[in-house]
Amino acid sequence: MSQPGETGVSPLQGVELSRRFYDDLVGPWLGREFPRLRHAAALIGYGSELLGFDDAMSQDHNWGPRVWLYITEPDFAAHADAIVASFTDAAPERFLDVPMGWFNRPHLSGSGPHWRSDPRHGLEVRTLEGVVRDVLGVEVDQPLTHLAWLGLADQWLLELTAGAVFHDDDGRLTALRERLAWFPRDVWLYKLACQWRRIGEEMAFVGRAGSVGDDLGSRVIAARLVRDVMRMAFLIEGRYAPYPKWFGSAFARLPCAADLAPVLDRALAAPDWKAREAALAEAYRFVGRLHKQRGLPGDFEPRIEPFWGRPFTVINADAIKEAIAAEIAAPELVGALDEPEGPDA
Repeated sequence: MSQPGETGVSPLQGVELSRRFYDDLVGPWLGREFPRLRHAAALIGYGSELLGFDDAMSQDHNWGPRVWLYITEPDFAAHADAIVASFTDAAPERFLDVPMGWFNRPHLSGSGPHWRSDPRHGLEVRTLEGVVRDVLGVEVDQPLTHLAWLGLADQWLLELTAGAVFHDDDGRLTALRERLAWFPRDVWLYKLACQWRRIGEEMAFVGRAGSVGDDLGSRVIAARLVRDVMRMAFLIEGRYAPYPKWFGSAFARLPCAADLAPVLDRALAAPDWKAREAALAEAYRFVGRLHKQRGLPGDFEPRIEPFWGRPFTVINADAIKEAIAAEIAAPELVGALDEPEGPDA
């Protein structure tokens, strides 16, 4: 049995290691031992390697040669236990000099209603129905309403659409990933409008807090607004945003990040609230223009202006929100963003 101190450092990232694990070992073995078994093989679910962010530190836990094998529910009932048990006997102690033992196994191991695994190797047998039910809380072939889409966190969607598929006999896994690849148009527009509403609710408070000597409060609000602008960038670029550990790393890979990141850096490093507010205003205008450059719906022109006659610099967030919301056709989403306007005390 492998011990943590024996892991070493693999020069491969996890997706490539697992692809070779399937191509060189698991796939040929299945062809010999279960030649009629139709299946999909992939590395999806959880793990830094799914986004390509795994490094040497990632290799100390929940990392290694691993493949999720998807089979139909009848085949799962008939063959899952035999596949896991048989591969336990066939698997080597190491693959490409990476131990196959317990240190690098995913958190979930053993048996469940729709999964089978063994801590001694990385071949896990699952059903697509069970994984979708666990991750999204819906049935695999269930049509998703607009409201159902709004209940799905980006990270959950990433767990099913990131990573890689190595083999897919019937195309069900590939079709699912394509279906979940991005939000439907009206949901996308609703999320964009909501993001402008979020910015509009707090953008004046950077100056309001700073003007009464609360620089710490001003900086806290500015940091939240930086995060909101970053999330806006993910939405405009059509990319799901990961959970906080990799949020900044994934943002850096967006096409707009090279131009937007320096502006956000200035906002976070600003020495006073006026400089902070000016940098944020530049960032708001940037994402407003980016929306238009990407050809997304909404008839608006981003304008930097005072907040209701007060000495705080903001963007016309309400007008932008309304222009985007006006493009939404889904009845259940139309009007959901309506709110009274006016300055907060």
